[in-house]
Amino acid sequence: MKMKSKLILTILSCLVLLLVIVNIIIGLGNQSIQSEVAERQQIIAQTIQLEALNRQLINVLANLALKTNDEQLKKILAAGGITLPSASETAPAKK
Repeated sequence: MKMKSKLILTILSCLVLLLVIVNIIIGLGNQSIQSEVAERQQIIAQTIQLEALNRQLINVLANLALKTNDEQLKKILAAGGITLPSASETAPAKK
């Protein structure tokens, strides 16, 4: 009986050791995933901050292109997907 209980306790202790090792491996994997997610969150936060600046820059360029009637600047904006009204659309209606 004593030998049987020693064998059972040894098997259980080996199982516990194996589970601890698996837990450590999973914990290390989670740390690397968490750091990757944190980097992505930082990039998203920076992108959101820069979006307002990008909008302001596009507005300034669009206004400049309309005021100076700069065709090259209009083409650059059009290549970026920004459509500007033509000169006839921006002119006020005469009465």
